[in-house]
Amino acid sequence: MRAWLIVSCIVLMCTSPARAEPETVRVGVLAYRGSERAARDWEPTFAYLDRAIPGHRFVMQPLDLAGMVLAVADRQVDFVITNPGSYVTLEARFAVTRIATLESGSPDVPIAAVGSTVIRRADRTDIPGLADLKGKRLAVVSTDAFGGFQIAWREMEEAGVRPFTDLAELATTGFPMESVVDAVRGGSADAGVLRACLLEEMTARGRVAADEFAVVGEKLPADLPCRVSSRLYPDWPFARLAHTPRDLARRVAAALLTMPAADGLAADGPSWTASLDYTSVHELFRKLHIGPYPKTPPTLEEVLRRNWHWLVVGAAAVLWWIVHAARVEVLVRRRTAELVREIAERERAEAIALRLREERDQLSRLGIVGEMASNIAHELNQPLAAIGNFAGGMTRILDAPAPDLGMLRAGARSVAEQAERAAAIIQRTRGFVSRRDAQRSTLSVNAVVEETLSLFGAPPDSGLSITAEPGDGLPPVKADKVELQQVLLNLLQNAVEATRSGNDGGGGIAVRTALSAGMAMVEVRDSGLGATEEARQRMFEPFFTTKPGGLGLGLSICRTIVERHGGRIWAVPGIPHGLAVRFTLPPAPGEAVSASPAPSSAPSAVQETSK
Repeated sequence: MRAWLIVSCIVLMCTSPARAEPETVRVGVLAYRGSERAARDWEPTFAYLDRAIPGHRFVMQPLDLAGMVLAVADRQVDFVITNPGSYVTLEARFAVTRIATLESGSPDVPIAAVGSTVIRRADRTDIPGLADLKGKRLAVVSTDAFGGFQIAWREMEEAGVRPFTDLAELATTGFPMESVVDAVRGGSADAGVLRACLLEEMTARGRVAADEFAVVGEKLPADLPCRVSSRLYPDWPFARLAHTPRDLARRVAAALLTMPAADGLAADGPSWTASLDYTSVHELFRKLHIGPYPKTPPTLEEVLRRNWHWLVVGAAAVLWWIVHAARVEVLVRRRTAELVREIAERERAEAIALRLREERDQLSRLGIVGEMASNIAHELNQPLAAIGNFAGGMTRILDAPAPDLGMLRAGARSVAEQAERAAAIIQRTRGFVSRRDAQRSTLSVNAVVEETLSLFGAPPDSGLSITAEPGDGLPPVKADKVELQQVLLNLLQNAVEATRSGNDGGGGIAVRTALSAGMAMVEVRDSGLGATEEARQRMFEPFFTTKPGGLGLGLSICRTIVERHGGRIWAVPGIPHGLAVRFTLPPAPGEAVSASPAPSSAPSAVQETSK
């Protein structure tokens, strides 16, 4: 038959006047072992197709996996020969259709299946099964290799080993696949993944000793005379693209199915058989979520099944959080109620303290007036005595035969002036001791000192004098006048008592004002015996006193008033003797402070009185 065909072809060529140029048919081949190896392996098949289908010339285009996808997408090829994994991807994306399946083996025992074999060194007895690969080093040619990794990947997952997380190392050696054997043999890997039957081929060629390696998780498939670790899948398909003419595809399929084994890849090598079912390959990719089956969001049932223990922990945590939040809410409400009560009690306490402080200040002012009673009486006696004298004189003038109306008129005016003087003394005293709220206003310190000295009056003791030494350039202050008078009167009364006890009833008291560090300073200096360092440090504390029968509240009240106005009060030794009590007040807001130096302390007698 073959001889007849050859003769017929020769006759046709001789009788044809001109031979037409053959049509080129491009076939993409997955060249996972390189272009030269692919050309050597598939050249007999292409030569047979050239002979079996006249008028067509079949040209091979070696491609890698990525190049295969691009060539099919751009219609650069008409047919493809690729591994099952690559085929199902092309089938899903580009409607590639298989027309035949590769069949290897001998004519007596044809094999159209592919699988994976996981090997270890025979002396590594610690890896009997696939589950024992956890924590080990595994060598593969590539994570994209179908028989060299992906088939074994599924088997490891089902054995409880996730290759990308549970292995100590997933090492890729690259092609040829024999490099995986070298890695396991040299100890750089604990195990390796081979395509099925490669171990037997290398043993037959003498590259591997028969007892050098053992198979991990070995299975015994009925239709493959090789040692494998996985289930089997259909072998490589010969597939056509969607744009390839159907008639050409039918002719190619018929030629492949009738291709003699002698024209295959080897004299006793593979041939082609009818297209097999690749559903199992789709199932593999679906299980691994690769190729056309990327990982999709899991269903609620899958989430519950896979993560039930975490869900239990989460539910317990949520329950604890709810209980904790409820407890915190109760505590917050309870604490809020307590704070409201505390704030109300604090406000009541502050109101009571304010009332008591006002009463204390009031009592302090009354006490000061009590101590000043003799001074006030002395001040009132002067205008009252003058009124009596003027009244007596006016009576004598009226009794005269010819009263002098001019003298009567002058006497009446003098009586009125002395009455006004007495009324002013009483009014100042009443204003000082009356109960009232604090009223701050802008005041002149020198004016407050002068008015306070007038209110204090002249001390009744003979030889006891009070001298005012007002300073220049003092800024106005924002203060309550009555409270400042209370401080000054308290200091004046203390100074009178100290001077009286230290000088047998005589001596001098000076009230000086000056500018100190931008603030108005007032100093009350006596000429008594002075005070010790300890007494000066403690004299402004409540209930501290050096007076027999004293309460120790006067200077404490003075400190409270001064500090409430933003100033400070302190005591220093007097010069040459005695004690000087000083206090400062800040200038009123918006008032400019004079930069001139403080005036000298030389006295200028503004008021000096003696009995």
